[in-house]
Amino acid sequence: MKKIQMVDLKGQYAKIKDVVDTSIQEVLDNTAYINGPKVHEFQANLEQYLNVKHVIPCANGTDALQIAMMGLGLKPGDEVITADFTFAATVEVIALLQLTPVLVDVDLENFNIDIEAIKKAITPKTKAIVPVHLFGQCANMEAIMEIAKEHNLFVIEDNAQAIGANYTYSDGTKVKAGTIGNVGATSFFPSKNLGCYGDGGAIFTNDDDLAHTIRGIVNHGMYERYHHDVVGVNSRLDSIQAAVLNAKLPNLDAYNKARQTAAIAYNKAFEGQTNIIIPKTVSDCCEGICDGCDCHVFHQYTLRVLNTDRDALAKHLNDNGIPCGVYYPIPLHSQKAYKDERYKEEDFPVTNQLVKEVISLPMHTELDAEQIDFITTTVINFINK
Repeated sequence: MKKIQMVDLKGQYAKIKDVVDTSIQEVLDNTAYINGPKVHEFQANLEQYLNVKHVIPCANGTDALQIAMMGLGLKPGDEVITADFTFAATVEVIALLQLTPVLVDVDLENFNIDIEAIKKAITPKTKAIVPVHLFGQCANMEAIMEIAKEHNLFVIEDNAQAIGANYTYSDGTKVKAGTIGNVGATSFFPSKNLGCYGDGGAIFTNDDDLAHTIRGIVNHGMYERYHHDVVGVNSRLDSIQAAVLNAKLPNLDAYNKARQTAAIAYNKAFEGQTNIIIPKTVSDCCEGICDGCDCHVFHQYTLRVLNTDRDALAKHLNDNGIPCGVYYPIPLHSQKAYKDERYKEEDFPVTNQLVKEVISLPMHTELDAEQIDFITTTVINFINK
């Protein structure tokens, strides 16, 4: 059996080596390392894939979130609602801009932001909602957009983990994750479903005026060289990373399909295990296994384990050569940087439960049946010992 990796970037690269190498070599030959032809080519290709009017590449996913908020003109003291159970980058940029983060609980089944918690958190100071499409599945965007419309709020989609996922409206209409709100942000960190070989990110919007503002922000506030029309930052996707992404983008649907296939195999192996709660897919179109509809693209395959010492399980897996992850072990409301007297533990019952139960198993495009069988057998044997 091949060595099990949490993410097998080397194996993925081996299958597209010639295309990637050729694409990078083109950048080396033309020496246009910043905003070169490969960046513009990737931008156009991603716009077509997502069916969105504007893609603005940037340096990383955290910048993408920050720039999206800057582009919307949010001011210090404005309240921004987001999920407590996610990576810190989402709340980090809110704090950096001197906005007021308002953390709320998540849904126990799908880990995404809880709709009723959003409604309860809205005040006259609320200006935006940042749903995080956690682990590869969209939050309830139809409900979120209705709330935003009712209260005149912006919606900024944190799509760092769900690129390529479809969101299905109640009328059957399908749209790509990240293209529903006023603006979406994503990361191309190497382990993402569409990852480059360094840092990278992008912002999506169908709003022409917002796109214009954001294009200035990412480039020091310039539309014309040395003319600084808005306050900006230095956040550009370099051409080598764009070359990698351009080589990988045609494979994104196949990559997501491979992840779904692995998830289905995991699900089947864990059938009947009462102390293992498999990931829940919320769309009816896939009958719970997401075979072909792309409603869940499994950036992570995350279990909840019951009546089990989760940390002991993680150690057992590592001892048997199986990498795993706990995403996330500490709620944001408990992090030293983001503690606030406004937060009460009783406001976060689900998040406080999840941080004790979740464990993520290896998930990538190169997983094979032998590896999945070994991983699942090892998990089951430990939990049932």
